[in-house]
Amino acid sequence: MGAFGNIVGGVISPLLANIYLHYVLDVWFAEVVQPRLKGRAFLVRYADDFVMGFACEEDARRVLDVLPKRFGKYGLTLHPDKTRLVPFVPPPSRPAADGSRVPPPESFDFLGFTHLWSRSKQGYWVVKQKTAGSRFRRAVRRIAVWCRLNRHLPIAEQHRALWQKLRGHFTYYGVIGNLCALWRFRNAVLCRWRKWLSRRHRGGVWTWAHLYAWLRFHPLPVPHAGTPSCAVNP
Repeated sequence: MGAFGNIVGGVISPLLANIYLHYVLDVWFAEVVQPRLKGRAFLVRYADDFVMGFACEEDARRVLDVLPKRFGKYGLTLHPDKTRLVPFVPPPSRPAADGSRVPPPESFDFLGFTHLWSRSKQGYWVVKQKTAGSRFRRAVRRIAVWCRLNRHLPIAEQHRALWQKLRGHFTYYGVIGNLCALWRFRNAVLCRWRKWLSRRHRGGVWTWAHLYAWLRFHPLPVPHAGTPSCAVNP
């Protein structure tokens, strides 16, 4: 299946984009594009981010060629760096007969997730989602900045704020197959928090032993596979 993700360029609010693009893109795709395609196709859009999927590569290339003209008609442009054609197909089940190396399947990012092909426990190729690397790094940077700017607050108050931040992150990214990334984020939060707790003027150095002793009585949320819920309450 060929698929490509697109971002609409220009200054436009998410609410305005949702209304405007309903007619520019959604209605046009359903009433004009799909009836003219050779194979099946779908469109997934959230505000000004969207992905189109095609069963036929020829259909994908035809739509990709005409899409800039459609947007230009309404004074919009496609983001040049985020608009691309992705051959999103599962790898062959068996190695090549000549022994040549099979290239890894491509992936794409959409709404904060990297969508990729991966093996299931039964050995089948399935589409899975994990936290996109750029979103993961951005979230960790925001936590580090927050901990630095709020290190003067009482520790209990910091704990409550971090609990809410972790819960929000787990709620959004808590999908099946993404458990490892959720634990990595939680560990990154603990590292940044301990670092800035140690730099409080009168707080003394916080070792990992100090932090774990505190967390024993004031735990932070723990991610679970396939569910956005958290293990504990503040």
